[in-house]
Order: sequence, then structure tokens, then C-alpha cells
Amino acid sequence: MSIIRAVRGIMPVIGQNCFIAETAVVAGDVVMGDDCSIWYGAVLRGDVNSIRLGRRVNIQDGAVLHTLYERSVVEIGDDVSVGHNAIIHGAKIGNNVLVGMGAILMDNAVIPDNTIIAAGAVVLSNATLEPGVYAGLPAKKVKDSDEKVVEMARNNAAGYLLYKEWFI
Repeated sequence: MSIIRAVRGIMPVIGQNCFIAETAVVAGDVVMGDDCSIWYGAVLRGDVNSIRLGRRVNIQDGAVLHTLYERSVVEIGDDVSVGHNAIIHGAKIGNNVLVGMGAILMDNAVIPDNTIIAAGAVVLSNATLEPGVYAGLPAKKVKDSDEKVVEMARNNAAGYLLYKEWFI
């Protein structure tokens, strides 16, 4: 059974029709929109500051979301996929974004709508990106956003809407 627990008297708020895997942890000041999925081994630790997820967000296996004490928050828009083993540490992510496997987004980074962060990319603290595709360490823009980028991010999120239904 998944671990969903209060921290400092704050209980997570989970939207309707969400899937939280049995080995996932959702703790503290976490608010999740409708139709989200939190997969196996993922950790959303809202102990030192808030984590906010929009609708239709999928946090894939092994991903970790956390913040700095009173200095950063995690904010994720709608239709966002956070890939396997990614780390979101106090970053703000817009709508229709794909964060690749093993990517790291550091405190106060801002990821705009219709953006892809490639697998293994590292977005440094306080970076404010423009829409596009980013790769590398540190992450650099390798492609402007276009309809293909938008479609790739949208299709990944849509796929996870289907997958979660298999588990509910």
C-alpha cells in the first residue's frame, strides 16, 4: 500500500481518479489535480515546502519531487510527464511539458509550456528557459518548440492517462 501521510499536520490532497502505486510516497504539503498518476518508487516529499501538481500529471517510477526549506516550491502545470528517475527540486514547470528520464531540475528553475527536457539533462538553479527542447549538462536549448515538440509532450501525457486506468 502506498504511503500517504501528514507532515507537520498537513495531509496531502489528492484529486479525483488518480492512481498512486503501492510503493509510492506522498507526504506533507502536496496538492494533486485530477487524473494524475504517481508510479512505483516515486517520492513527493512536501515536508519543507509545497508541491503542487496540475491535472493529468504523471510522475514516473523512481522520480523524486522535493524543495528547499521555505526557499523553493514545486509547481507543475497540466499534462506534464516526469520521466523515470527524474528529480524535480523546487522547480516550476508549465503545461504540456515532458521531463525526460533521469533529468534534474534544480531550485527556482522555470520551465515554460510546450517544452521537452531531454533524458539526463540538468537545468541549473534559477534558470528561466524559453519553449523548446533542452539537453546536456548544463541543459542548453537544442531546438525551438514547434508542433512536433508540442505533440510529443502531449502524446506522452495522454499515454499515461491510459496506463493509469489499467491500474485503477
